[in-house]
Amino acid sequence: MNQSIHVWHLEITDAQRPEIVECDTDVYALRLVDTPLPEFSRFLYVAVGASCLWYMRLPWSYDQWRTALNNVNIQTWVAYRKGTPIGYFELEKQPKGTTEICYFGLLPEFIGQGFGKKLLADAIAKAWSLGGNRVWLHTCSLDHPSALQNYLSRGFTIFNQEDLTDDVPDKPIQPWPNANRR
Repeated sequence: MNQSIHVWHLEITDAQRPEIVECDTDVYALRLVDTPLPEFSRFLYVAVGASCLWYMRLPWSYDQWRTALNNVNIQTWVAYRKGTPIGYFELEKQPKGTTEICYFGLLPEFIGQGFGKKLLADAIAKAWSLGGNRVWLHTCSLDHPSALQNYLSRGFTIFNQEDLTDDVPDKPIQPWPNANRR
């Protein structure tokens, strides 16, 4: 279905600027995915993005996933709580000292518990650790209602906005009917 989407492009250009999020170190364990697997990455993409209608990677073939994940400039980080994945972020080191937080989010069961602030602070820190002079991301009107405020609260500033129309699925992808009903 054609839908109008508002997109915000945000950036941080000062590594010292992001708010430090003080949190119990035992909140979750953050792990770098050292062997990128298309099945696992697609699971994270769908589990985190279904409620926000993430759709752009859904038609990707296994080979497209594998090619994207095997890019040496891509890192996937997963937060686990007591062995259960609660969220993830994907970073891409880009030319000219830029790192993009390509994907970021929590599984629906863990939204609203304060994990998003800490995970975003961790994503920003990991992005800066790749070197460079700028960390950026984009979010849109399909995203969780708290997403933009979380980004702004962690030190991001808006550097561009745009409106576009795209063919967005009528319903989120689900592992079974009504799986995301809350």
